[in-house]
Amino acid sequence: MNKQKVYFKTFGCRTNQFDTQVMMSKLKDFDLTLNEDEADVIMVNSCTVTNGADSSVRAYINGSKRKNPDAKVILAGCGSHSKGESLFEDKKVFGVMGHSEKEKINEILKIEKPFYQIGDLKHIDSSIVDEFIGKSRAFIKIQEGCNFRCSYCIIPSVRGDARSHKEENILLQIEKLASNGFGEFILTGTNVGSYGQDQNSSMAKLLKKMSQIRGVRRIRIGSLEPIQIDDEFKELLKEPWMAKHLHIALQHTSDKMLKLMNRRNNFKSDTILLEELASYGYALGTDYIVGHPGEDEKEWKEAIERVKFLPLTHIHAFSYSKRDNTASATMKPEIKGNIAKERHRELTALIKEKNFEFRKEHADNLEVLIEQEYKGVYSGYDQYFNKLEVTSEEDLKANWITINHATIKGNKNVANYQ
Repeated sequence: MNKQKVYFKTFGCRTNQFDTQVMMSKLKDFDLTLNEDEADVIMVNSCTVTNGADSSVRAYINGSKRKNPDAKVILAGCGSHSKGESLFEDKKVFGVMGHSEKEKINEILKIEKPFYQIGDLKHIDSSIVDEFIGKSRAFIKIQEGCNFRCSYCIIPSVRGDARSHKEENILLQIEKLASNGFGEFILTGTNVGSYGQDQNSSMAKLLKKMSQIRGVRRIRIGSLEPIQIDDEFKELLKEPWMAKHLHIALQHTSDKMLKLMNRRNNFKSDTILLEELASYGYALGTDYIVGHPGEDEKEWKEAIERVKFLPLTHIHAFSYSKRDNTASATMKPEIKGNIAKERHRELTALIKEKNFEFRKEHADNLEVLIEQEYKGVYSGYDQYFNKLEVTSEEDLKANWITINHATIKGNKNVANYQ
């Protein structure tokens, strides 16, 4: 008897990408398909971080029902906790499953009647993923949930409070992946830097243990909060296995805006921290929200001037998007979309310049894991998380290479490799 085919559509962050890999690894009685049109089941791993993310998920579900009306559409991910009930009641989806249910996916997919299995927000994943389909870097989820209550964010109410995965499970997973040839590991979660607080451990302790596993060559860390970078963590900054790129979530550079956002950082301490990290030769990225209610012209002028002083090289800039049921949603005055767009453009252009200058100073001894190939051009990211494209006669896919004298172009570096 032919097995039913399951197609995964993943929206949102790296945590969701990891969750999809967990679900894929649990399909025992079903086949995975990469062709949406032949799927019997379409698993939608959804994101709900903004109202726009909800709209994208809804539009995808509507479109897939038109293209493949016989497929069962099942909603998973963060959207199942915020919009699952209404989509299920409106019969837009056949089933809804919450975060805690993903390890039971094989049994859930056998349910023949419409179902709503939302589970709870205290669950901790114990799955060991020993292969990443179609990837050369491995994502390792080390924690779930967040204890911060930033005024613009809905994530704690759909992912729950911060809880760490068991250290032995994380290390076992890395051992298995390293023995399968993975050398680069990216630690991910809802609030990665809170790892270990509930287990008498810490990010630094975990990193040390990871680094001792044979085959681990480079470790990257997802987004960290400024207050999570303590002395114990700083002691690791010179270690050769640390990727020389850290992503520190500042969110803004105006103290008034940081207060409105209910953040735990301020510009003065952020500046001291970033300058210290940069002194170790690190590239530094950040998240930044423009156009949040209350960001008037005065605040923005001050904020953008302050960005000029910071040693930033990468940015995830977001134009503020209202999220129902958050404190920011009722704040005034709102900032017009066209103004937010212009501020977004100004900010990203500034960081682009800073990144270009950084790459000019860091064009040698670039360690790159080649991830993709297209028409004889190979690409991957160096230790500073800058993209490098290499032309080569030999097949470099999934290889580590060292590049000297890279040519600095636009938003990437290029080189020949012989």
